[in-house]
Amino acid sequence: MIVHVADPDDPRIEGYRAVRERDLAGREGLFVAEGRVVLEKLVRGGRHPLRSVLLAEARVGALEDVLAGLPATVPVYVASQGVMDAIAGFPIHRGILALGERAPRAAQALLAGLPPQALVVGLCAIANHDNMGGLFRNAAAFGADAVLLDADCCDPLYRKAIRVSVGAALTTPFAQLDRGTDLVQALAGAGFEVVALSPQGETELRAWRPAARTAVLFGAEGPGLAPQVLARTRTVGIAMAGGFDSLNVATTSGIVLHHLAAARAEAG
Repeated sequence: MIVHVADPDDPRIEGYRAVRERDLAGREGLFVAEGRVVLEKLVRGGRHPLRSVLLAEARVGALEDVLAGLPATVPVYVASQGVMDAIAGFPIHRGILALGERAPRAAQALLAGLPPQALVVGLCAIANHDNMGGLFRNAAAFGADAVLLDADCCDPLYRKAIRVSVGAALTTPFAQLDRGTDLVQALAGAGFEVVALSPQGETELRAWRPAARTAVLFGAEGPGLAPQVLARTRTVGIAMAGGFDSLNVATTSGIVLHHLAAARAEAG
């Protein structure tokens, strides 16, 4: 359903106006996705309903295959590059935006629906959107079944986090715990062995073999996981060259999840 837009103040594209400011203020249950790959994940993933699409005129022809997969009720707004930039409030070089609806899931229901053999990525106080996107990208790349976030984590559906995740935040099942809900208790109560990554881990990564249901926890760079979390979990560390004791959290997750994926493959 192609709809041409010539006026940046057209009320039909209200959700796209002043994108960066609205990123910070919130969109009342909606989110913005940006770029072709992310749009493909949103259209084909099926987890989050698509409200509409906004394209620069020059992008329409190259996206015919993606647009063909849209429900007939989803409008595709098309504007000149200048009008689109005026709507967004800055130059949209990719020329591709979409408005999606959040489909939140309860943590208990998410964990209960996982198979007997499952891998969950647990995130504690991850406040950087680049790291959040990288963590989701790695979780998807190495076959994690779900991501569980504590209440102090930033939004995985923030526009930049979605973009850095290459759309994985739209396809990987996740839930965020309510304030006051204990992450370790929630995972252990669902039958998961909870393992925490720490530079001072009691077990070196190469020597660790995961349980059938494993949850691996990652904390924010700098402070890492809280002492009360480490005290209640098995801790694992990554051996490094002398004089170095930490890695970027997204890099750490890639190393650990690759190890787990290999271990799962060996176990059959």
